[in-house]
Amino acid sequence: MDVLIHAVVGLHIIGIAALLGGFLTQMKALGQGEGRMVPAMLHGALTMLVTGVALVGLNQAQGATVNTVKIGLKLALLVVILGLVYIKRDEEKVASAALGTVGALTATNIFIAVLWT
Repeated sequence: MDVLIHAVVGLHIIGIAALLGGFLTQMKALGQGEGRMVPAMLHGALTMLVTGVALVGLNQAQGATVNTVKIGLKLALLVVILGLVYIKRDEEKVASAALGTVGALTATNIFIAVLWT
């Protein structure tokens, strides 16, 4: 079971990398007001959602305690990220505030995962 959990954690990290990487590729365009939500951001957010839910289920199945407040906060941030990316995915240019919000919420989600013990 530990190997499965570690594999899902690896996939979760790949999702985070896709979401954050997609945002970082748009930093130059963000400064010029021409940023857009790239497909990697949507796929990364969806990967994070699926693997995050799987991780909670696998950890609970193993009998580990899960910090539901932390997981709930991370889920809420991810739902906002996913909503913004999904709604704005087909637009040629998105507002810098929307793209910046996705980046900030992604970074916040990462810091919550790492620092909240």
